[in-house]
Amino acid sequence: MASHPSETDIDQHPGNRIGSAPPRTRAWRDGKVQAEGFPVAEVSDYLERPGVVVWLDLCGPGPADLRVISEELGLDHLAVEDAVSRHERAKIDRYDRYAFLNVYVPRVDGGDLVLHEVSAFLTERALVTVRQDCGFDVDALIHRWDESPDIGETGAGFLLYGLLDLVVDLQLDAVQSLDDEADEVEALVFDDVFPVKEIQRRSYRLRKNLVALRRVALPMREVVNTLLRRDLRLVAPSLAPYFQDVYDHTLRVGEWTDGLRDLVANLLDTRLALQGNRMNEVMKKVTSWAAIIAVPTAVTGFYGQNVPYPGFSEHDGFVVSTIVIIVCSVGLYVIFKWRDWL
Repeated sequence: MASHPSETDIDQHPGNRIGSAPPRTRAWRDGKVQAEGFPVAEVSDYLERPGVVVWLDLCGPGPADLRVISEELGLDHLAVEDAVSRHERAKIDRYDRYAFLNVYVPRVDGGDLVLHEVSAFLTERALVTVRQDCGFDVDALIHRWDESPDIGETGAGFLLYGLLDLVVDLQLDAVQSLDDEADEVEALVFDDVFPVKEIQRRSYRLRKNLVALRRVALPMREVVNTLLRRDLRLVAPSLAPYFQDVYDHTLRVGEWTDGLRDLVANLLDTRLALQGNRMNEVMKKVTSWAAIIAVPTAVTGFYGQNVPYPGFSEHDGFVVSTIVIIVCSVGLYVIFKWRDWL
């Protein structure tokens, strides 16, 4: 758990830190945008108006920013600490008047999986998103909200649906990228060139990425399933089909990830088996050529004896030995080729 911020930390402005951005605000009423870009201190003023739904986004916030929003919405300090703490697990926590959840947005960059942490506070008519960096595109989230007319009817719950739906879609995109990488590794495994070092490097990186993605994707089932519980009343009953669709997608991400992990493990076993088979082929060829070379060695060794034999010290002896070498060597080559030893 993070320690309480000092006065020095509170005085720091978020814009001075890497990966931070100015806060973004928006208010809806009856499904239409009523205001946008208003100060964070006016969030409570908009919430006092009936039927108004407010969204606030904080990117790379400092303690001062969270202190303001904590006062505006009455957030618990434990939830605020979780929002600023890095590497929190994907989860959802239920408080008296709001819920806090933490999710991860994956992105495959150059073969490496990068995870961007996003936290959110959900009240009946407000959604506050807290991003650790600018890796999560909020413009895509706003575009998804603008395409739907249901915001005014279901309150902040529909804003949360848009957020989770986008997060799960990005997780599906990440799994698809890793699936494509698995296909490339499979092609390398069965390639005639068989680049062992590249296969080992890419397969290890792929397994590492799959483990990281599975670690943040599996808890999403619990998050969405908790939101679907009617006894907790976190979202309106009319939103249940929407969140059920997100839940189905989370199951798909988990099953797809597990399937890819099994595929990579099978590819590694196949690589070892193929490597052993290739070694056997090499040994078979080396042994065959050694047998062929052994024939002229034996013949020339025999004709190198210092005792009389047919053709000794005569030209006919050289001709006979040469014929024996050629006939035996060609015969062995034909036999080995016929048995697929060469």
